[in-house]
Amino acid sequence: MKTATPAMARAINDRLALDLLLERGPLTAPQLRALTGLSRPTVSDLIERLMDGGLIEATGECGGDRRGPKARLYGIVAGRAHVAGVDLRRVSVNVEVADITGTTLGTAVRDIPGTAGESRPEPVDLAALVESAVAAAAGGRALDTVVIGAPGLVDPRRGDLVSDNGVPGWGPGFLKSVRHRLGVPVILENEVNLAAIAEHRTGAARESDDFVLLWLDDGVGAAVVLDGQLRRGVSGGAGEIGLLDVNGATFCDVVDASVPRGLDHEEWAKLITVGAFAMVTVLDPGLVVLGGTIGRAGGDELAGLVGERLRELSPAPTRVLGSTVAGNAILQGAVLTALDTARDRIFG
Repeated sequence: MKTATPAMARAINDRLALDLLLERGPLTAPQLRALTGLSRPTVSDLIERLMDGGLIEATGECGGDRRGPKARLYGIVAGRAHVAGVDLRRVSVNVEVADITGTTLGTAVRDIPGTAGESRPEPVDLAALVESAVAAAAGGRALDTVVIGAPGLVDPRRGDLVSDNGVPGWGPGFLKSVRHRLGVPVILENEVNLAAIAEHRTGAARESDDFVLLWLDDGVGAAVVLDGQLRRGVSGGAGEIGLLDVNGATFCDVVDASVPRGLDHEEWAKLITVGAFAMVTVLDPGLVVLGGTIGRAGGDELAGLVGERLRELSPAPTRVLGSTVAGNAILQGAVLTALDTARDRIFG
């Protein structure tokens, strides 16, 4: 094991302080010392270093109720970088822009022509549509990173789709065109994987490092998180539960939210359990989260019914919960992923 160099030690201490400021908001030097265990001189040096680097700034003072000088508060420079998350659906483009602290600064939606019943101009310029939505949400702010969530298998090595995903205007040159238009790093990820990241950080799987997100929406799939890490598979196909055969039909066709049905929760639970059982049998994740339109609408009642059926079928103890991510889980996961990338680059 190599001993850390002074430069490496400083970088580790700086990142520790920055992460604490992101997590807890503005802090004083004494609070940073207490939380990090670092000495007074070390904290003083890192504060000076981070201020000189334009990463933190004095945001106020605290200790107004006590005698003596007030303690200065330090916080992250929120405008140091901005990121965008994009949820690219078959009918629309949704964008959210946030500063480096994760505060949302702008949103935009662009409908894809022809998906609401009106005539569609051919071909749809999807890259231009994404550029327009990102620009509107950014409001003139320069972006550091953009993450796009889209249906389909995304090859982890190439960072591009393995095959067509049914989104109007998508083609082999789409990602290259978007990168050229935006002029910033653009990362493509499967949309259900991004929803799982949001579920792990802010939703029902917050306290679980092993779980499966069963996505039940316009498109059906699953995302797998094991040991706290998203598992994509060699070609990006991990969790493609929609292809499972169910009495001659695919699981996707059976439970797709776009198929009009008058099913009650008992009937939905019976159908959903087929896919959930397949994931539990192979992975034993301990937790299955029901996401998407159906999962959120079904809530605790539907999750409870699926859980009961799983207990009858599998000896592996498995909790089943409905998604608790507030708002658009795909968009939230895209923003979180973009923030991780930007912070690693800027904070070190």
